[in-house]
Amino acid sequence: MESELFDIEGLVLLKPKIYKDERGYFLETFNWDKYNEIFEVPDFIQDNESRSTYGVLRGLHFQKPPFAQAKLVRCIQGLVLDVVVDLRKDSKTFGKVCSVLLSDKTKHHFFIPRGFAHGFVVLSKEAIFSYKVDNVYAPEYDGGICFNDPELNIDWQIKNELIQLSAKDKMLPLLRGIKSPF
Repeated sequence: MESELFDIEGLVLLKPKIYKDERGYFLETFNWDKYNEIFEVPDFIQDNESRSTYGVLRGLHFQKPPFAQAKLVRCIQGLVLDVVVDLRKDSKTFGKVCSVLLSDKTKHHFFIPRGFAHGFVVLSKEAIFSYKVDNVYAPEYDGGICFNDPELNIDWQIKNELIQLSAKDKMLPLLRGIKSPF
């Protein structure tokens, strides 16, 4: 397995080995021992999956402590642009954005530690997105940042008028409007 680190500490792109033949393919979608050689793997307690169509943008979300969540995400079907924002107030990269393309072709996994806002937009006709989390979801500790915050200047690789948001995500504040809980 290959891995890629980023300028923002803690983020890891994992590139699993895909074994292909005339019957199809095989890959390990999670291997604690191998992953733990690259980063400290948290105790994941839940797997989540979503299906979305072109233009659906989910995020930018985070859970405040004590319900903050580390995530291991991947795109099972389709293509998504996955985006994170560093919200760790003592981090030298606070407010910095990192984005990666995740697809069913590459099978890459993206590890996001606690302390980040996270979101993705679907760039294919449809996408199935999967993620492991290391903490339970607590609605009263839910937080988020507006997807088109001009200070973040995120290129979502899709025209704004084609983006589909939930009612909740349409109401998210700008980064400067929140106090970092991390």
